[in-house]
Amino acid sequence: MNTDQQPVILGKLGSTYGVKGWLKITAYTDSVEGIFDYSPWLIKEQGQWREVKVLQWRFQGKAIVAHLEGVNDMDRAQMLTNCEIAIPQQLMNELPEDEFYWRDLIGCNVVNTKGYNMGIVDQIVETGSNDVLLVKANAKDAFGKAERMIPFVTEQFVLEVNLQGKQILVDWDPDF
Repeated sequence: MNTDQQPVILGKLGSTYGVKGWLKITAYTDSVEGIFDYSPWLIKEQGQWREVKVLQWRFQGKAIVAHLEGVNDMDRAQMLTNCEIAIPQQLMNELPEDEFYWRDLIGCNVVNTKGYNMGIVDQIVETGSNDVLLVKANAKDAFGKAERMIPFVTEQFVLEVNLQGKQILVDWDPDF
C-alpha cells in the first residue's frame, strides 16, 4: 500500500458469528453487499493496516457475515471486532465528471452566492430525504455560528462543487 495515501474506509468488522471465525460486517457502502465488490480489504489491527481476503460472505437475517482468510475460530475473530475495513484509494471506482464521493467533499470551503465564507465541510450526514453538509463555521463567524447544516440538494441549495478548488457554492443564508 502507498503510505502517502490514506485508505478509504468502507465499513468495520462487528461481533463474532458462530465458532468458526465468522464476523458480522457493518458496511458504509450504498448497498451493504457493495462492500464485497472490493478486494482485497485492508483491516486496521493494533494501529496497522494489513491486507485480508474474504473467503465467503452471506446474509444472515438482516445482517451480513463474512469469513476472512486466516480467521478460523471465535477467539481470533474476537480479536478483530471493531477493526475498520478499508481499501487503497486507487481501487475506488472512477466516477463521471459531475459525480463525487462524500470523502471528496470533506474539507471543502463553503461559500454562499453573496461571497460569504460559511466554513469548511466537516462531515456529511445521510437523512431519510437528503444528505446534509455539516459545515464547521469559521472561528470568528460574523453570525456567531459554530456549525451550519446545509441540505445537499443540487440546483436548490448546492449550486456548484469545485473539487479542484476545494469549494462548494451554496444558496444559503449565513444566519440560518
